Amino acid sequence: MSDRQEPGQDHEPRHRHGPSPSHEQPRGHRHERDRHGHGHPDALSRHHGRLRHLLTPHSHETADKVDSALESSARGLRALWVSLAVLGATALAQAVVVAVSGSVALLGDTVHNAADALTAVPLGIAFVLGRRAATRRFTYGYGRAEDLAGVVIVLTIAASAAFAGWTAVDRLLDPRPMNHVPAVAVAALVGFAGNEWVARYRIRVGRAIGSAALVADGLHARTDGFTSLAVLLGAGGAALGWQLADPVVGLAITAAIVLVLRDAAREVFGRMMDAVDPTLVDRAEQALSEIPGVRAVGELRLRWIGHRLRAEVAVVVDGGATVREAHRVAVDAEHALLHAVPRLTAALVHADPEPAPGEQDPHLPLAHHAAA
Repeated sequence: MSDRQEPGQDHEPRHRHGPSPSHEQPRGHRHERDRHGHGHPDALSRHHGRLRHLLTPHSHETADKVDSALESSARGLRALWVSLAVLGATALAQAVVVAVSGSVALLGDTVHNAADALTAVPLGIAFVLGRRAATRRFTYGYGRAEDLAGVVIVLTIAASAAFAGWTAVDRLLDPRPMNHVPAVAVAALVGFAGNEWVARYRIRVGRAIGSAALVADGLHARTDGFTSLAVLLGAGGAALGWQLADPVVGLAITAAIVLVLRDAAREVFGRMMDAVDPTLVDRAEQALSEIPGVRAVGELRLRWIGHRLRAEVAVVVDGGATVREAHRVAVDAEHALLHAVPRLTAALVHADPEPAPGEQDPHLPLAHHAAA
């Protein structure tokens, strides 16, 4: 039997169906009925339930990994440091050409490449923080540090757009000739190759581990690659004697950066607002509806914590079911969710009794809290 782990709890083994550290709350499908007064299994029943989970052979094909959260963080860190080295070398090579050519378009491209390389630092810090265990203060762990890193990345893209735009406008007002045009053209091609490789690598790994910040960083690098190609146009115009070609291309690069800024900001903002792909909700509802004993699926919520998902769901069960039977349905429901929803690491399953004619809503005592 393998151990699943929460984001930010990678150091500690956890129960197959939920966290077990003493500083965390008990698992939802075991005590959520207590939360709403639907039943209170005694200590012996709870102990028996834990022993049954521990002793029953169990396997999750795609989710049955040793320390999957730690593994995904390690992949993210590896992607960051490799791309940092590639972009750092690319920016350094371009900076040498900028110094001898005076190309403002290439300068904007170089600054953007350097900024893109440096975004690996806050994102790397976020991945390291995300591997820390949850505490009594940060009960969900530190996975949301990735969202903060995403904000830093967006601000970095905005700053590079402002710098590139200001430099291009300055050169439009004070045109100067470009020197060493062939070297600028070669540097532009180097910039495109380096950025496109890094973009593909970051986006692939980011999507594989569910990191919106890493995907945003990959999109950032991809735009840098296309702006490097735009520098070729500036070099071609300069070779034909059009002095304004270089600053005009610089402005075009600025516009391209702004477009990336918009996409990256939308991605990061959505993650901070707990946005998820609606198809994940559909998959979760479909999986729950197929569980024997689930009469209906009530409220279902998914949220990202770093690059791992958590779920909270209410399912309707037979109103005459015993506590043990309701608990079994809740366990089966969580089990199905872990298989059906990619990168889901835990689910809090609440069992509601199917309403009987004339029966008072068991949640009525909570109504005034919901209204508040």
